[in-house]
Amino acid sequence: MAFNTLDDMDFAGHTALVRVDINVPMADGRVTDATRIERILPTIRHITEAGGKVVLLAHFDRPKGQRVPEMSLSLVRPALEAALGQPVGFAEDCIGLPAKKAVTAMEPGDVVLLENTRFHAGEEKNDKMLAAGMAALGDIFVNDAFSAAHRAHASTTGIAELMQNCAGRLMEAELTALQKALGSPERPVAAVVGGAKVSTKLDLLSNLIGRVDHLIIGGGMANTFLVAQGVEIGKSLAERDMTDTASDIMARAEGMGCTIHLPRDIVVAREFAAGAPSDTLPVDQCPADAMILDAGPETVAAIAELFGTCRTLVWNGPLGAFEIAPFDMGTNAAARAAADLTDSGQLVSVAGGGDTVAALNKADAAARFSYVSTAGGAFLEWLEGKTLPGVAALEV
Repeated sequence: MAFNTLDDMDFAGHTALVRVDINVPMADGRVTDATRIERILPTIRHITEAGGKVVLLAHFDRPKGQRVPEMSLSLVRPALEAALGQPVGFAEDCIGLPAKKAVTAMEPGDVVLLENTRFHAGEEKNDKMLAAGMAALGDIFVNDAFSAAHRAHASTTGIAELMQNCAGRLMEAELTALQKALGSPERPVAAVVGGAKVSTKLDLLSNLIGRVDHLIIGGGMANTFLVAQGVEIGKSLAERDMTDTASDIMARAEGMGCTIHLPRDIVVAREFAAGAPSDTLPVDQCPADAMILDAGPETVAAIAELFGTCRTLVWNGPLGAFEIAPFDMGTNAAARAAADLTDSGQLVSVAGGGDTVAALNKADAAARFSYVSTAGGAFLEWLEGKTLPGVAALEV
């Protein structure tokens, strides 16, 4: 797709309405992870250094159209000021007189944060009047919130349709990375899809088998596919009512030239607890009283070897119960293998999804991937082949 970027805009003397995602985790009134704040800084700084004014639009939590004090963006403001290194103004609404007064008082280089867009019921309904109220505050709309682009909301889609618009640096990076991963990738392409349930990733699997050359299935999802092949998995997590669906996916993949890779060996334990006694066994020898909690070393070695034959990798979901040792070893080893190949220039690696980011960080591999998306639902819907309204609104 074609879209304008910050480089296509003249911000000098103009007010930019910048949609960002600063829906950050908090505890005791303090931001506990400022990653999302840090990722929007390049966009803000580009605009202010170009002589523009930055007005930030964002949501926070799920107030469902009500004004909830605990969900005010004023709570995020101190962390934003600390990251940016300058004062950030605040308006108690994202439209109307409070917003207009705050914006009118701005000088070039200033940054103002508007109150939670979701305090208005019209935000999630893509209300035209709400979008017009926000659009009236600025000259250029910049969408830097890919993670909110899968929803047609007033502050993502509605406003983009009313004014000159472009993608911010984070949005640009996301779209560029995803285009490299699935739009026009270098082949062969491999995808790792893990997690607990097949039922939550049917659309993803169906889209990927038509786009990738190799599909590696891990986690609890792999157990469902093993059951579909007649493999006994003991007390392991599986969706036994989805085995026909798993069989259908395998048959369609074969017809499309996509090779599905399942575990060859497994790590099993009688309890899901840190340091629990475990055994590594062939995939078809899981004891009746045990559960599969990770991919075994033979499986991981085969995955690493496969990565070495590929040029592009898409990763969504862990290979095992990565949260606790020793069941994180499979995910850690495979992630590091992908990171090593990325470092050497042999592989373009793109990953995303909540558990995925956590797993790659735990493996100390995330920083060495080509791109790791902070978006959850938007990243998944893109991989599923769906049109994202917030992205479509930026097309030129």
